[in-house]
Amino acid sequence: MRTYTAEIITIGNEILSGRTINTNASHIARRLTSIGFTVRRITTVMDDLQEISSIFREVINRKPLLIVSTGGLGPTYDDKTSEGLALGLNRSLEYNELALNQIKEKYQKLGLELTEERKKMAYLPKDSIPVENDQGIAPGIYTIYDNIEILALPGVPREMENILENFIKKYLKTKPDVKYQEKSILVNKVMESAIAPYIKQLVKKYDLYIKTHPRGYELSNPSLEIQIAGSSSNEEEINKKIDECLTEIKDIVKKLGGVIES
Repeated sequence: MRTYTAEIITIGNEILSGRTINTNASHIARRLTSIGFTVRRITTVMDDLQEISSIFREVINRKPLLIVSTGGLGPTYDDKTSEGLALGLNRSLEYNELALNQIKEKYQKLGLELTEERKKMAYLPKDSIPVENDQGIAPGIYTIYDNIEILALPGVPREMENILENFIKKYLKTKPDVKYQEKSILVNKVMESAIAPYIKQLVKKYDLYIKTHPRGYELSNPSLEIQIAGSSSNEEEINKKIDECLTEIKDIVKKLGGVIES
């Protein structure tokens, strides 16, 4: 069976200084593994243009099928990922009209001015596609170089997770030749914080990707979509594992006083 390789790059001084734990890398690795990729390396670099461009070139030279980075897509002076990626690919950094429209629409809804700092998030490497960010402002950046798919994500965890899901569902071309299965349930009257420790245990037990997506308000009207996904060369095996995990989740929801929508 062909090996579908991926590498992850995290960008940020706060990771290297120890101020922030690198949970983004573990989430991306778990999600990519769930759809059949083998993550070869996770590398962290600082918010420095030369460091960022250099690591992209280094990873490209190892020729994985997919590269995912996280961090450095915001409006501030030290957000350098888009520029660093362009430099690493030897491409120009260009105003992307689609990205600009996405950003402009969000600030207009907030009644805020589109400043030069905010427009900065619309500069993407040439021949890139902005990936929708439903949880924040800065879009993800998707491009292909030498048959390698490259995705740059922001560092804010909720935004990173949302864009990664949008990318997997709408843009990813490289599909590992394994059986990928995904199921979800909608749960009411259970807070995300209440079920979180149980989800953590089930991830370890089943080695599946399990993610809670809030659909309501944590304190006043909690509602969650619980997503379970995994892959295997054996379709029957992965379906059985997901169903067993789903049964446990339903039992936990009932124990917590929750209601499962049919």
